[in-house]
Amino acid sequence: MASTEMQGRVCLVTGANNGIGKVTALELARRGAHVIMVSRNRAKGEEAQAEIKRESGNEQVDLLIADMSSLASVRQLAQEVKDRYPQLHVLINNAGAMYNKRQESVDGIESSFATNYVGPFLLTNLLLDLLKASAPARIVNVSSTAHKMGKIDFNDLQSEKSYRPMGVYGSAKLALILFTYQLAHRLEGTGVTVNALHPGVVGTSFFGDGLLGKLGKLVMLSPEKGAQTTIYLATSPDVANVSGKYFDKSKAVPSSKASYDEQAGLRLWQITEQLIEQKSAQAAGA
Repeated sequence: MASTEMQGRVCLVTGANNGIGKVTALELARRGAHVIMVSRNRAKGEEAQAEIKRESGNEQVDLLIADMSSLASVRQLAQEVKDRYPQLHVLINNAGAMYNKRQESVDGIESSFATNYVGPFLLTNLLLDLLKASAPARIVNVSSTAHKMGKIDFNDLQSEKSYRPMGVYGSAKLALILFTYQLAHRLEGTGVTVNALHPGVVGTSFFGDGLLGKLGKLVMLSPEKGAQTTIYLATSPDVANVSGKYFDKSKAVPSSKASYDEQAGLRLWQITEQLIEQKSAQAAGA
């Protein structure tokens, strides 16, 4: 028999067409939630949507198309959510990517920074009023233990001076944790919680189809195991009032020393707002 623990709860999952995001969307649907899947690729999204409906027996699985690295696409997504859904109880910023070579998003922002951090930052802020109005509500940010290899270099936020794929990815995931902790302060007393997590090193298409991807699948966690902490943070009554923490294996653990630098977190927030404003203005004038 299907579980009903999440019945009446509306949950949005970015990057929901494969890997951890897909498993998360499926498990939420199995628990009776109304799931909003966000996918960049319509064909892959529709295929995953059909599969999730079939496996969960839940017809309330919707699909929205958005590219989390594009500011205009994220704005359009947020507007669509606000237009279509009177409530939003869980926002899961799951979409992520690592790039072997430095490249830029359509807005001219380094792609890893754009996808893993700036996109989630913008989407979350645009949906905050809806989340507050739907409280109790939860925001779950999928980070990575790679954040410990990252650093916030305010003189080179866009990795123009040096580019190492894992280091740049780690820095973007560190930025996401700094954002999580800043946001937790701002949300105190609103009934909205926000937490970050490391899903484990998961063997998904994230690492590609090359040797790394094939070897990885032998030693890494399955997406099913990798999604457990995300699902725990989205659904468990144990963390209903927990906010501003970093989780690994469904337990709150310390994140890196750099992630607790409140001044850096505040400065990064302000710079990110300015960056979004500047790039949006340039796009509007184009």
